[in-house]
Amino acid sequence: MQSRGLLLPLRSPWSSPIPLRHRISFPTKPLCLAAASSFTVSDGELESRGFRVRRSPGGLDLAALNEVFARVGFPRRDPERLRRALGHASEVVVWIEELRGGKPVAFARATGDGVFNAVVWDVVVDPPLQGNGLGKAVMERLVADLRATGVSNIALYAEPRVVGFYRLLGFAADPGGIQGMVFSRKNFQKQRKTR
Repeated sequence: MQSRGLLLPLRSPWSSPIPLRHRISFPTKPLCLAAASSFTVSDGELESRGFRVRRSPGGLDLAALNEVFARVGFPRRDPERLRRALGHASEVVVWIEELRGGKPVAFARATGDGVFNAVVWDVVVDPPLQGNGLGKAVMERLVADLRATGVSNIALYAEPRVVGFYRLLGFAADPGGIQGMVFSRKNFQKQRKTR
């Protein structure tokens, strides 16, 4: 509304003055849940082990997530840019938090067009908890949520040491001879110099 010719500032969930070290709020999205029986580890079993599955970035402590990124060898992300990335409507997010303390211990997200294609990003499990099925739990749910919306082409980038993990989840390297490619600024500049 306007008051005496002054415009009142519009606010969005992404422009909150709350310091980033606090938990942030995002609009909640409708859940696209697959049948719980299709998961290797049920939500109930995870809860009995002290974990809770979350399917939206709401309540996600970005500083704690950045700590997990650092512990697995990923680069730390600028919190503001990470918050913007997580706010995109076409993104699917699954993370697991400890029931005590609410800190994220496993995380995965996918971006895409919401219809045909998606790319999985930032799959991490806190190193002391690796090998307990948490990575499989977030990936099974992420893939199920994407497939429930009709997305059938799901891609990801994987380090050689974890390719076997993704194969067990149904991913294939170079299916049918298709090669993944990435834009490389270094290669692009090199090509421009040789022209």
